[in-house]
Amino acid sequence: MIVVTGGAGFIGSNLVAALAERGHDVVVVDRFGHVTETEAKWRNLAKHEIATALDPDGLFPFLEANTSEVEAIFHMGAISATTETDVDLIVETNLRLSQMLWDWCTARGVRFVYASSAATYGDGSRGFDDDGSCEALAKLRPLNAYGWSKHAFDRRAARLVARGSATPPQWAGLKFFNVYGPNEGHKGSMMSVVAKTHARLARGERAVLFRSHHPEYTDGGQSRDFVWVGDCVAMMLWLLDAPEVNGLFNCGSGRARSFLDLANAVFAALGREPEIDFVDTPVEIRDKYQYFTEATMERAKAAGFEHPATSLEDGVREYVQRYLEDREDPYR
Repeated sequence: MIVVTGGAGFIGSNLVAALAERGHDVVVVDRFGHVTETEAKWRNLAKHEIATALDPDGLFPFLEANTSEVEAIFHMGAISATTETDVDLIVETNLRLSQMLWDWCTARGVRFVYASSAATYGDGSRGFDDDGSCEALAKLRPLNAYGWSKHAFDRRAARLVARGSATPPQWAGLKFFNVYGPNEGHKGSMMSVVAKTHARLARGERAVLFRSHHPEYTDGGQSRDFVWVGDCVAMMLWLLDAPEVNGLFNCGSGRARSFLDLANAVFAALGREPEIDFVDTPVEIRDKYQYFTEATMERAKAAGFEHPATSLEDGVREYVQRYLEDREDPYR
């Protein structure tokens, strides 16, 4: 039995799909809410067999009642909106729950893989090396409460390991970069630029990108490490198949690409000529805007991760043509 928190969310539901296809009993932990509020989040799971679905409040009673059956916990659940202002909620969900699950897995001998984030790197001025040592992590400066909460748990895990404290039999944190792919429709304003651009084009509008406010970057030249969600799932399955691997790892493509490249890839997938407008970056985020992110993937490769990264053009084409263009069933 494998437990996936946030299992009805974007990355979580793609992982659930892959685990179900492998024949695992999968327990989904999530809040589904009202259909009108979440755009039918349950549909992210509708094509796949699961063992059961739990509200997060029932997680620990379920774990205690089924300890001997639980092989691993993939902790994908989090407050992931970088604009969330309720820091108490962020701390309780992103930090405290992660600590509690780490402690539970340590005490019961259950493997533990959790979602960290590239937001822990802040503005990127200190690089994007996934060095998990206490010393390296201490140098990072996240820009928002979400990034800080993920970073706080990374640092706690690193400190426990450095002290020689007991840990889960396998533990790994994944610093997800800019992930895109199916099952993100419920995310609203936090959807990928691929999904937002496609939605605008479907309404007969032009694509919109932020204008650059940095002298070293042209309009649309701001760059991110865009990573296809299938590559993220491949990394998690690799960890499941390699119980000897522990540590903190970047989860990205390893190559920065511009937002202009991404928008052009959406147009190419639709067989259309680009039509793009540029607007000012909102003042409220302008001072903390990241102009460049790029995952270093050497540590994961050295640990045995051999899955080739999907190119931006191939990933966007797959997403647009197979999912976003299917108005009736755009789900994985």
